[in-house]
Amino acid sequence: MSRPPVPPFTEESARVKVQAAEDAWNTCDPDRVALAYTEDSVWRNDATGRWWRGYGDEQWEFDASGLTRRREASINDVAITESERRVFGPRSAEERGVDVLPLR
Repeated sequence: MSRPPVPPFTEESARVKVQAAEDAWNTCDPDRVALAYTEDSVWRNDATGRWWRGYGDEQWEFDASGLTRRREASINDVAITESERRVFGPRSAEERGVDVLPLR
């Protein structure tokens, strides 16, 4: 596994960085996900097993080595049932890099 790009980002390298973050998150392996964050990053997790759809905006800041130093989000979460999910596990190769998921 190669290291994702580091700042300053171009549009292409930012897309690679975001896809790598998505791929790591989808492994559900906290040790792998944690590799992308600084030691003093703050986490808030909901491990209740409920499903949510989030609408909002995110801001990410990276340190000079490319680790996530700060990630803020203003998101409205709406509870959904498992049958209302749009993504089930990692996206297929055809869906990678797709900016917008289909609305229902």
